[in-house]
Amino acid sequence: MNKTTHIPDQTRDWLLDPEDPGARYLALHRLFSHLDSELETAREIAHSKGPISDVLGQMHPDGFWENDDHGYRPKYRSSAWSIILLSQLGAKVEIYPKISAACSHYLDNAMSPKGQISSSGPPSGTIDCLQGNILAAMVDMGYSDSRLMDGYEWMARSLTGNGVAPIGDRKAPLRYYSGKIGPGFKCGANNKLPCAWGAAKVMLAFSKLLEKDQTPLIQKAIAQGVEFLFNCYPSTADYPNGRNSKPSRNWWKFGFPVFYVTDLLQICEALSRLGFGKDVRLSNAITLINDKKTNDCKWLLEYDYKGKTWVDFGEKMKSNKWVTIRAYQTLQQL
Repeated sequence: MNKTTHIPDQTRDWLLDPEDPGARYLALHRLFSHLDSELETAREIAHSKGPISDVLGQMHPDGFWENDDHGYRPKYRSSAWSIILLSQLGAKVEIYPKISAACSHYLDNAMSPKGQISSSGPPSGTIDCLQGNILAAMVDMGYSDSRLMDGYEWMARSLTGNGVAPIGDRKAPLRYYSGKIGPGFKCGANNKLPCAWGAAKVMLAFSKLLEKDQTPLIQKAIAQGVEFLFNCYPSTADYPNGRNSKPSRNWWKFGFPVFYVTDLLQICEALSRLGFGKDVRLSNAITLINDKKTNDCKWLLEYDYKGKTWVDFGEKMKSNKWVTIRAYQTLQQL
């Protein structure tokens, strides 16, 4: 651990407070995994007490949250969001096997035979942010299913354009739709321009994939995605914006959990996991992350989903364990 990622004893004690089992486990898992003896016990406790347990407690016995369908609505309590949230809390299939049943149920209802993960059921509902979020979440939780590679294959094809017909070619076996409208992260919700929020999720998902599973097409997609995220200095977030003249201010608001709204921490996490943590083009963003650290070496909760998902994670503009864990994890990956 270099000096930029040193965690002072006072901050470490705050993160590892036994009275907060969810944050304690996540900190041990993400930041202090060398403390194996503590981690194993903390993992068991966190799956039975705290936010992970709270979310799991809302799951229907048949393996879904809220509605027995494709799991996108209502935001942010249905199956898609609950699965994403569980992964960001560090939930693991090996500890709670019913997570596996929930992932399988979700794919049964939301994934098309060609690998598109849909917000509406059919493949026309495919969007980059959902595709990347779900794949990253399921891999993180240790879920094993051959359909995940189908999802990665579609994600790589749709990014590169390899074998995917234009949106108007309705007879083609594989084509773009009104959401995922074209190659290079083009998105209907971003006025048909490439969407950096979607790009961050896609690249994060690719970063979770073992090297042995990275086919030549996936490697090509990763290279293309990295090139896109570095088409500007990430610290400026000056990516194509089809609706406004300036980037969303949410890029600079660090939050928890992270759904489709994205922040610079997540771009830095994805790029550093892919081996670009020391790239000079990322240096300004890393400086920005460090500059947002408080005097007592913590980070604030600047963006949240209070009252919208199963659990609240602190008060806005206050020091926040969940965001602090995200920030230190990203810095440790450099």
